[in-house]
Amino acid sequence: MKQPLDLRLLQAFILLVETGSVSETARRLGRTQPAVSLQMRRLEETVHAKLFTTVNRKLVLTPDGELLLGYARTIMNLQEEVKVRLTAPKLSGKVVLGVPDLYAAYLLPPILSSFSNAFPDIEVELRTLLSSPLVTQLKRGEIDLALVTDMRAFDEGDVVAREPLVWVTGEARSLHNNNPVPLAVLPPGNVFRDLALAGLATMGRKWKIAFVSAGISGLQAAVLSGSAVSVVAKSSVMPGMRVIGAAESFPALPGVDLVLYRAGKRNNAAADVMGDLITEYFARSSIAPVTGAAKTQAGSGSHE
Repeated sequence: MKQPLDLRLLQAFILLVETGSVSETARRLGRTQPAVSLQMRRLEETVHAKLFTTVNRKLVLTPDGELLLGYARTIMNLQEEVKVRLTAPKLSGKVVLGVPDLYAAYLLPPILSSFSNAFPDIEVELRTLLSSPLVTQLKRGEIDLALVTDMRAFDEGDVVAREPLVWVTGEARSLHNNNPVPLAVLPPGNVFRDLALAGLATMGRKWKIAFVSAGISGLQAAVLSGSAVSVVAKSSVMPGMRVIGAAESFPALPGVDLVLYRAGKRNNAAADVMGDLITEYFARSSIAPVTGAAKTQAGSGSHE
């Protein structure tokens, strides 16, 4: 009888592919590095295939590894959907979820897939605005949930993920060596914009604002046209873009926290289960917060 696949090995495999680091995978799983390496050897023995090779000291998937990755993600998603579907109450109703389009198209699809499979009778309304107006709408009781960039000026919420930020330029045509460098940025008050300008100032690089867009599509258009450099979430990098950094004299950027805010007085069971599913999804992801979901606190300053 063939040895069955261990879901824990598949989870570790997926996480190792996403992080590209045995040490980071071990930290997220709460295990030692040798234990993670042993898990990968056990998985290779189970499937009778070599899953990784090393290129320039980096782990790279073999063709068999790429094949397994697709199946592994499907298996893990299915087991989570089965668990949610069988244990979930039979709910109907409506959830209004607010999320900036900076994240919506790149982070929401697997969440919405799991939710719609588990709760087919719940209607989901998506509102894609910048973070600040979304939280304002939530405080007015107009939406149920807001998944937004951390803003210390608002009441506490749950930190569910930490999204890396990267500099991007056009792959075919680029002006990143221009002086001043042309930038495509979000409107004033946005944390992406603030971090970009502060980083360039620290390095002493001159810049000019060439494009301003309230949505990711505008930033992407400016970058893909080869007309500007921008800062975007790593998840939203797309074909035609090239990530740049220290080698091109651009500063390293910190990540930003994604925070889930919940409306306190709407008494919506459908929103409660969606909020829980969002939190659980990111807790299993490669962008889970370093110390797990935590509370943000009200403070000073405001960002979009």
